[in-house]
Amino acid sequence: MNKYRIGSLVLILALFGLGFFIRTSQDPNSRFPFKFGLDLVGGTELIYRADVSQVGSGEIGESMETLREVIERRVNIFGVSEPIIQVEEAGIVSGNPDHRLIVELPGVTDIDKAVALIGETPLLEFRLQKDGLGDLTEAEVASSSIDDLFTSTGITGRLLSRATLQFDPTTNEPVVALEFNSEGTELFAQVTRENVGKVLAIFLDGQPLSLPVVQTEISDGYAVISGQFDALEARDLVRNLNYGALPLPIELISTETVGATLGEAALDAGVKAGVIGFLLTVIFLVLWYRLPGLVASVALVLYIAISMSIFKLIPVTLTAAGLAGFILSIGMAVDANILIFERMKEELRAGKNLNDAIHEGFKRAWLSIRDSNVSSIITAIVLFWLGTSAVKGFALTLGLGVIISMFTAITASRTFLFAIGITKDSSITRFLYGSGIHR
Repeated sequence: MNKYRIGSLVLILALFGLGFFIRTSQDPNSRFPFKFGLDLVGGTELIYRADVSQVGSGEIGESMETLREVIERRVNIFGVSEPIIQVEEAGIVSGNPDHRLIVELPGVTDIDKAVALIGETPLLEFRLQKDGLGDLTEAEVASSSIDDLFTSTGITGRLLSRATLQFDPTTNEPVVALEFNSEGTELFAQVTRENVGKVLAIFLDGQPLSLPVVQTEISDGYAVISGQFDALEARDLVRNLNYGALPLPIELISTETVGATLGEAALDAGVKAGVIGFLLTVIFLVLWYRLPGLVASVALVLYIAISMSIFKLIPVTLTAAGLAGFILSIGMAVDANILIFERMKEELRAGKNLNDAIHEGFKRAWLSIRDSNVSSIITAIVLFWLGTSAVKGFALTLGLGVIISMFTAITASRTFLFAIGITKDSSITRFLYGSGIHR
């Protein structure tokens, strides 16, 4: 008895602690604010398709993750608040997936500005001149397709460690010095070793920057771009390369803008629906299941507090679909309690005393609770794996809700019920622990 009362005290204190954390972290400037998707706060969504044709199948995942990090760094430079950059594979089931980058920019409703934030990020490439073409002028290169004149080496901005602005000690002209990472150093050494005397052209966004000839193997991972810009242009190029040389070409395939007013209305409607759903659930539990229903309601409040705290800490980006998943999970969170209470009622009708009925109710309902929750978790995992970004938000909140509800429905409710400590079997006791119109 005492251990259950101590456990109940700990749970109540935890509930107040979580409530205090949620209340004090409501300020958007706090360390753990709620993160909302564009459909709830307004902004612009850009969807890009990445060209992975020149990347080995085993390197696609790493390249897409690098692309995501690069775009995120680039967008952050321009002061966009809480950008959300996600990688998505569309069409996995068909076996020919599109590799997409989803860029969400809260508060940015100017599509041209949003596109510019991404479009200014350069794609740096080193390409070898094809055999048999002879000497090429920069004008010929600029007026022709680079694929017709040059072959890819695999050396791109993905392999770049950093760029620095320097000045040639002889001419005092600005140059951009490039330093590759370990993978880039190894590949750059191989390319220069095997192609001495050939043109290794440097392209930025498909435009030639320099057409140097490989004189010798470069094994230290350093390269220099020179002769094409003044000091201001060189400084801008260094900045752009450092904050995001794209590892893959990308193509804008979709744009969407959500107004702040529409997003605010959707958020208000979602919160209102959640409050109404919670209150109706509590009213049903108390009226139908009486004392156990009241206990389940307290456990439900604990469930909501834990869920909201986790949403802040992970953090989970709440979209309209994610909010719907959370509201749905509120109802699902009491499923386990209903199974337990109905089982308790059957045990009481069979003539068992209250204490034994509670024990048997939890014990015999557990298998059904376990199986139903596992099936819901599997569904959420499949939706998260195969779904679009909106579906993933729904799946994530639903899956987290199911997992948390297993704790609150089984552990918290059981602790509270046994902590009450009613052992006397009487008509009043059986009424309080009965349900509906039956005792």
